Amino acid sequence: MAEHKRPKLLLVEDDQGLQRQLAWAFDDFEVLKAEDRPTAEAVLDQEKPSVVLLDLGLPPDADGPSEGLATLQAVLRASPDSKVIMMSGQTEREFALKAVALGAYDFYQKPLSVDEIRLIVGRAQRLYELEQENRRLARHQGGTPLPGVLTSNPAMLEVCSDIAALAATNVSVLVVGESGTGKELLARALHEFSPRAKGPFVAVNCAAIPETLLESEFFGHEKGAFTGAFKTTTGKVECANKGTLFLDEIGDMPPPLQAKLLRFLQERTIERVGGHRQIPVDIRVVSATNQDLQAMIQEGSFRQDLYYRVSEGVVEIPPLRDRPEDAALIANKLARDYAQELGRRPYSLSRSALAAILAHSWPGNVRELQNCIKRAVASAAGPVIPANDLRLGGTSETAEGPLTLKQARFLAESKALRQALAIANGNISEAARVLDTSRPTLYQLLKQHAIEP
Repeated sequence: MAEHKRPKLLLVEDDQGLQRQLAWAFDDFEVLKAEDRPTAEAVLDQEKPSVVLLDLGLPPDADGPSEGLATLQAVLRASPDSKVIMMSGQTEREFALKAVALGAYDFYQKPLSVDEIRLIVGRAQRLYELEQENRRLARHQGGTPLPGVLTSNPAMLEVCSDIAALAATNVSVLVVGESGTGKELLARALHEFSPRAKGPFVAVNCAAIPETLLESEFFGHEKGAFTGAFKTTTGKVECANKGTLFLDEIGDMPPPLQAKLLRFLQERTIERVGGHRQIPVDIRVVSATNQDLQAMIQEGSFRQDLYYRVSEGVVEIPPLRDRPEDAALIANKLARDYAQELGRRPYSLSRSALAAILAHSWPGNVRELQNCIKRAVASAAGPVIPANDLRLGGTSETAEGPLTLKQARFLAESKALRQALAIANGNISEAARVLDTSRPTLYQLLKQHAIEP
């Protein structure tokens, strides 16, 4: 890896031998070194390391925690996004709890194991990179990766990242996903993040327009072009000039219109039905489908040359059944939102309801989940929604089939989190101790499971 691209790791350690050992262990990082708090602060004035390894016992209080904890606070003031891992040979647990309470990512008990510390640093670096990417995507969006998108699933976060990257270009994009996964939502996000954001976003559902009207709907028509054409009408393509044209369910476009669309994409001019004038149009085309266009090409029902024109960039949305953490996250938010719409106090999902949501396969994806939660909120007798109100037909194996490993892990993790919070009476530090994890990791898990401490 090129030197300037390597992540930065700051070692704050007064033991020169240990400092050299650590620097040798992290040759995939750009290693910065400091022996005490003033030196660390001087480094932080120039650099913003992604990870900091910080010894708790620093001079002038090498045998106590005061200087190490003061340095931790100084690091986080100068570089709040950095992941700080405290190291100490002292066994007092209160020091570890104090460090985590002040904002440390993790606490490592010496003696040093190179393999263990490399694992912890690698995990911290990955979390740092994910948070940086989320912040980049979430600009002005209230914490969501893209407008209207609520997710903590790695595959879905990657989709959001792809959308953000493609938005800056002018390539045509094909969004592929099952019905109800939010293809139009991502298409709109792509438009809003693009240089064409101030232009129009025009959506056309290719499956909802009668075939006899499709050409007129797309390209417009001149007055008198056919019976009923009492005035000249501008088509969807022309209306999208300087903006984005969204072709939903492009797989349902009939072959004659496919040919005309291909010609437009090649020449970037249109001719209204009944007209003879070539009209230049500057648009970006974003398409969506829930069909296998490659299979349709083999069958002869979709043009291969058109496919190449509309799929310069391809984004595939994972179905909701493959991201159960999102099902729980979205369901909790929908319950709160729908309760607010109805003028009721906030609603939440019971553990049985959460289990039912995780066990359900959601063939209708987010759209089905929306309908399910809205119905449950409308009919619920109290602020906690039980599984029965979801009307999902039970959570047994015979009703929905066995849980996937991912769903089972998520449900078990959610149960463990709630139990730990109950044991700790809501105290985050104590709950982290019960679960044998760090406070920042616990916060991350609570967010993924939509659990309010």
